[in-house]
Amino acid sequence: MAQSAVVRFDVPVTMRDGVKLYADVYLPAAEGKFPVILMRTPYDKSQAFPRGGGSGGLGLAAVRMGFAIAIQDTRGRYTSDGDFVPFVNEAHDGYDTIEWLAKQPWSNGKTGMFGGSYVGATQWLAATTLPPHLTAIAPSVTASDYHEGWTYQGGAFSLGFNLSWALGPLTARNRDALMRRLGLTPERLEEMIDAVDAMSPAFRTLPLTEQPYLDRRESAYYFDWLAQERDGPFWRGLCIEDHYSRMTVPSLNVGGWYDIFLMGTIRNYQGMRKAAGSPAARSGTRLVIGPWSHTGLATNATGMMDFGQRAGVTGVDLDTLTLEWYERWLMGKGGADASPVKIFVMGDNVWRDESEWPLARAQRTRYYLHSNGRANTRRGDGALIAVGPSGERPDSFIYDPANPVRTGAARSAARPGPVRCPQALWTSRLRRTGQTCSCTRRRPLAGTSR
Repeated sequence: MAQSAVVRFDVPVTMRDGVKLYADVYLPAAEGKFPVILMRTPYDKSQAFPRGGGSGGLGLAAVRMGFAIAIQDTRGRYTSDGDFVPFVNEAHDGYDTIEWLAKQPWSNGKTGMFGGSYVGATQWLAATTLPPHLTAIAPSVTASDYHEGWTYQGGAFSLGFNLSWALGPLTARNRDALMRRLGLTPERLEEMIDAVDAMSPAFRTLPLTEQPYLDRRESAYYFDWLAQERDGPFWRGLCIEDHYSRMTVPSLNVGGWYDIFLMGTIRNYQGMRKAAGSPAARSGTRLVIGPWSHTGLATNATGMMDFGQRAGVTGVDLDTLTLEWYERWLMGKGGADASPVKIFVMGDNVWRDESEWPLARAQRTRYYLHSNGRANTRRGDGALIAVGPSGERPDSFIYDPANPVRTGAARSAARPGPVRCPQALWTSRLRRTGQTCSCTRRRPLAGTSR
């Protein structure tokens, strides 16, 4: 077991079209060849290590155990060259990177991948191209279809998710690279940052194709998503669900009951168990689901609910789980495979191992909405029971997307306090939340009612 690491920063990896992507490589300070665990991220490789899952120690622990770690900026992000177009280049770039790693003198040829959300997408897309040296993947909180369930929900454009993702992680946080490549002015970057902090004016902009806080140079993909409303050839070429029968690597799928991509995580597990292109992928694929949100893996509390110590690393240490997974698939260590499904049972607040999902013993029950005409508030007379309705009064409510119903987590976060208010675009947010403004000496804005 290595006790120290050799670090190589900004190692260039040339793609098939000549574009160079850059990776940081962490090697055990020992002689020999090592299995490699790869992360391909659009969120800055310098910030990804040693974080990689639950408690945050995956990277350092992996090097100590004899794994090499490679963290790469995806195409067009941070240090890497080329243009960033979400999803489109990840399949071939992933293939080329995996095969490059396999040829390095410190690699034993076996490669795994890890990471969540879009970093999970880079794993699935690479796996669809069947890189010869990709041995296993460990995607968490990610989707199975980048049209339905990511960019669109039920056929509707996911404005809240898409716009906040495009403005924040994909644009404002990559500001240095954007200034360098596109010649953006500091004023334009400040405008972006202000838009991320306020967000409401950006959400209220109509039509959606005339978004003033994004433009086609910085975020062409956003406008492409709007143009590709229907699930046609563009999206089908990227759909993971269409490739289960081709993929041959086992996958460790981690999700959360409150994650926005929960259904995608489950569908990826089910699809690979049923139809994957190799016995190892079918029998080896696993599913872990905890009481977590998209950004709160291996934590006790989600929103305003605290599920106790067992919900966090005391119950399941995702870093340890992932390292044991890769000891099994990249090092050939470990005993018999664990149960394929591990779920956290909310209410009882315990973990349970299962042999399948959905559970064979589960009974489907149809529930019906009931009320006496006043189910339109949380204190109303609505009920959800297994008996069908008859002769009940209809309910109605005012639908106003400019004044949406907030979640419990959002209400708890929007407590009064000073906020920075550089421009008028903040006004609506301050009035809505009842916050005060630091640039007006903390006096409440006129019109504040709550």
